[in-house]
Amino acid sequence: MDSHRAERVSEALREELGEMIAYELADPRIGDATVTEVLLSPDKKHAQVRLHMGQGAADQENTIRALDGAKHFLRKRLAERLSLFRIPELHFEADIETDAGRMEHLLKRMRRGRPRDLENGSSS
Repeated sequence: MDSHRAERVSEALREELGEMIAYELADPRIGDATVTEVLLSPDKKHAQVRLHMGQGAADQENTIRALDGAKHFLRKRLAERLSLFRIPELHFEADIETDAGRMEHLLKRMRRGRPRDLENGSSS
């Protein structure tokens, strides 16, 4: 899988997981968690899901533990929503890089991706 496809897959996983965690999971242990990044392993069998959580360390541990318990549900939903041959194993962790430089990097990635999507849409 080339690097552009890996980026598209990780971005699709990030969007879908973010939506599912925010709106479809009813576990009270899951606080205000936002998916900031999904990193795929080179063999595409594992996905490291980084979460921004604004709570204390104990609440973060509870949130990650709850998400670990829901990972089979999340993988099943991802398989229904995304047309991928194999859905990677999900591994959740707290995102500790929440400084302004990290946000600027994410914004640049978003801006860089939009013109490419517009060009693809107009040439079809």
